[in-house]
Amino acid sequence: MQKPHVLVIDGMALLFRSFFATAMSGNYFMNEKGLPTNAVQGFARHVLTARGLFAPSHVVITWDKGMHTFRNDLFGGYKINRPAPPQEMVPQFDMAQELSKELGWINLGVVGMEADDTIASVLQKWEQEAHFTVVSGDKDLLQLLRPDVTLQFTKKGFSIYDTYHEQRFRDEYGIAPQQFPDVKAFMGDSSDGYPGVKGIGPKTALQLIQTYGDVDGVLASLHELKPGQRKKIEEAGELLHVSKQLAVIRNDVPIDVSLNDLYWEQAPASARDFCNEHGYRQVLRHLI
Repeated sequence: MQKPHVLVIDGMALLFRSFFATAMSGNYFMNEKGLPTNAVQGFARHVLTARGLFAPSHVVITWDKGMHTFRNDLFGGYKINRPAPPQEMVPQFDMAQELSKELGWINLGVVGMEADDTIASVLQKWEQEAHFTVVSGDKDLLQLLRPDVTLQFTKKGFSIYDTYHEQRFRDEYGIAPQQFPDVKAFMGDSSDGYPGVKGIGPKTALQLIQTYGDVDGVLASLHELKPGQRKKIEEAGELLHVSKQLAVIRNDVPIDVSLNDLYWEQAPASARDFCNEHGYRQVLRHLI
């Protein structure tokens, strides 16, 4: 019997991508109520197009729930430089989840966790029962690759993706996907605002993990490193371990739905009325 094919959507990634795709030209697709809909409609179109491209049997949408997460408690500088979302986007967070529900998709997210953690938890919960296509723009998700997981990173428009399977990752990086957080522990992440080891970039970080396996392996072999590298790592101190904790995507978010709940064939008839009422004309054109 063929396993279910679950399309796992990073809702936040698609929502932000859709917003800025048209906001740059000042087009927010205001509806009759005076509310912007560019992010909402772009998000839904992305999901509907992905469903057509990848032909899943099941669909689930994951979301961040608030800006403060356990990672902020680990490190005060985590994402501290991220600007607040533009005011035209603020109402669209709830609007997108409401539209998602009306279209028949399950929304998942837990306060204090990120969408990435929910994605990992979905993969963990049904790892023996399904195979997965994950749509996102976040390369941190590379650590989740395994034989039954395909990552589709948004690249251009609604239908062009950069596809990663586990073997492609191993060929390109020379390590296992699960070692990717160890690389990030050394190189840090300026976008997320955590430091890694000052003076060690992506190339050196990857070489260290290729050679020594993980953070602990590098620390146990400091005597083998060049004096300059050794000094940088020693000066980083506990920040190295904190950076790894920040880089690791957790897979213990409670998932309180069944796999059957994610089954999706088409939007209910009521979704057309909902889209008409809220001015989601672009979405209407993509519904069966």
